[in-house]
Amino acid sequence: MKGIIQIITTMNSKETIERIGRQLLEKRLVSCVQIMGPIKSIYRWKGRIEEKEEWLCVIKSRKSFYKVIEREIRRLHTYEVPEIIAIEIDSVLPEYSRWVMEETIIE
Repeated sequence: MKGIIQIITTMNSKETIERIGRQLLEKRLVSCVQIMGPIKSIYRWKGRIEEKEEWLCVIKSRKSFYKVIEREIRRLHTYEVPEIIAIEIDSVLPEYSRWVMEETIIE
């Protein structure tokens, strides 16, 4: 079964990223949210090199749900330009794919 994606986003607040994850799960847009951190991010922003402590979130869902998930993350995220990256999964354990599909349903 195809159509599984992982979406990656980061945030500087563990509480906010947990809230976003829970809301995505409650709406059945995603099957799983993994939150890791803190991590150290070093990046260029508006001409300066910044260093921040952030939390990394890896989200599992259907490819067809990407735009809705992106819209939800942008609505709830505090960053001016949040990192929202989707990676399409080429190979996946069939049982895992079925589980993702069964747990993600837009009602």
